[in-house]
Amino acid sequence: MDAWNLLLSGFADALTPVNLLLCFVGVVLGTAVGVLPGLGSSMAVAMLIPLTFRLEPTGAFIMLAGVYFGGQFGGATTAILLNTPGQSSSMATAFEGFLMSRRGRAPQALATSVIGSFVGGTIACVAVVFCAPFLVDFALRFGPAEYFALVLFAFAATAAVVADSAVRGLTALGLGLALGVVGIDAQTGVARYTLGSGPLLDGISVVVVTVGMLAIGEVLHVAARNRSGQRLQDIDTGRPWLDRKDVRRSFLPWMRGTALGLPFGAIPAGGSEIPTFLSLGYERRLARRRGGSEFGRGAIEGVAAPEAANNSTTAVSLVPLLGLGLPTSATTAIMLGAFQQYGMQPGPLLFQDEGELVWALLASLFIGNVLLLVLNLPFAPVWAKLLSIPQHYLYAAIAVFATLGAYASKLAVSDIVLVYLVGLLSFLLRRTGVPLAPVLIGVILGPLAEQELRRAMAVGQGNVLVLFDSPIAVSLYAVLAVAVVGTLVLRRRSRRTAA
Repeated sequence: MDAWNLLLSGFADALTPVNLLLCFVGVVLGTAVGVLPGLGSSMAVAMLIPLTFRLEPTGAFIMLAGVYFGGQFGGATTAILLNTPGQSSSMATAFEGFLMSRRGRAPQALATSVIGSFVGGTIACVAVVFCAPFLVDFALRFGPAEYFALVLFAFAATAAVVADSAVRGLTALGLGLALGVVGIDAQTGVARYTLGSGPLLDGISVVVVTVGMLAIGEVLHVAARNRSGQRLQDIDTGRPWLDRKDVRRSFLPWMRGTALGLPFGAIPAGGSEIPTFLSLGYERRLARRRGGSEFGRGAIEGVAAPEAANNSTTAVSLVPLLGLGLPTSATTAIMLGAFQQYGMQPGPLLFQDEGELVWALLASLFIGNVLLLVLNLPFAPVWAKLLSIPQHYLYAAIAVFATLGAYASKLAVSDIVLVYLVGLLSFLLRRTGVPLAPVLIGVILGPLAEQELRRAMAVGQGNVLVLFDSPIAVSLYAVLAVAVVGTLVLRRRSRRTAA
């Protein structure tokens, strides 16, 4: 059965009343979280995972994907209206979007960002549908050595790219690996790093780590910085719309931004920030060549291209997650943990064993994009009203829901204690500038790396060279070496230039 037939069968499952409702709930929650600065879709997904365990897996992942996409849509609202990006992926949009709003063109900026997000997300969803089967065929060639090389690539890329300092990135990765191996070793039955505690024999749940790191840690961080309970500013947005001239100016930037964002979704730790800034810089250079540039005064191209790049990256990030079991961002790492909680391991066999779920999830991406367009284009002023919520009420509610979510996963009081201990660790990491993404990657992929390393060594009868006895593994190590060295060289040059 070809991709189109599989996708149509996925639409049949995704368009059932229950799944359609869950998709709607997901995009609404995601948009609300994206509008509020500092929260982020990764926190929303982490908090929702415990609450989805009573749902069917298909509906649960449809809702989580809706939250993921909705957060990317909503993040541009505060970037344009307040010069405060709701998510880091909307930072590039703030440069020209806020200047447009100051010139009285906030409605045009909001419409450009929403339509650009829809265009980029839809094109990327089409790419996902056709690329995923080819990636699965390629992944079927992977053995233990190849998977270990792939996970090692994710480790090093995350630690080197996400953090400003390689030392901090590696420190965060080491903490994640340490948390991931707590509990009884599945192969030897030996208790590891439990400190004699009974509840730790089962290990530290991925739900506990993600909720503690992202939700409780953020609450503590905000409480330490701001004690005034201030409200976020609220301004008049107008009704989003575009005339023909604006559409003509935005169309090609939408296409170019989408093309720039597509490859970055498949890169570990690539993130949406890099392609959004690349697209902004490219549009700026094109405008200078043509003369009469509005950049620096509110150019609509500076909103169209970054938003298209942002959402195309988000959709493509699901390809390595589903086809290889490789998360390329903090949010996809949390979704990988959710698959594991349901007893499923993303990878090539997922398309065979859980084909209905995968294709329903891919179909829901198209549905979610349409719902997000309907929710954000006419109702952007309504979403902006969320900015009037006092911060102390908002973060108190987050703490309550995070606590209930951690308890609901196993109905164990020990998980509440653990989630606040992990939250305290997250707070300390934030205060010292240590990134959180490598911690999450280490917790989720650490056990997989250990398992595949042991399998490879068993196949090679203890010979370490078995890890390099494969063209795919050697290629991954070579790409990894080039990426790490290139990143270090670029950083050194930038520091010298700054000095």
